[in-house]
Amino acid sequence: MQTHVHVPDRAAFDEATRLMDQYGEHAAMEAAMRADRSRTLGNVVHFCRWRQIQRTIAMLGDAGAGTVH
Repeated sequence: MQTHVHVPDRAAFDEATRLMDQYGEHAAMEAAMRADRSRTLGNVVHFCRWRQIQRTIAMLGDAGAGTVH
């Protein structure tokens, strides 16, 4: 089963790659923790943004992933 990830803008890719450079294999966990922190603070916009970045990191780490145009 193939999973598609919607990436809303270039900034999401940039943030995902920055976290991957900084945290390596733990980048997705860092994005998840940031999402949880935003949810705890009641910031649904940032919660959704960090969850999207977490999914983007997972997609970028998947060797079989491609693009859909």
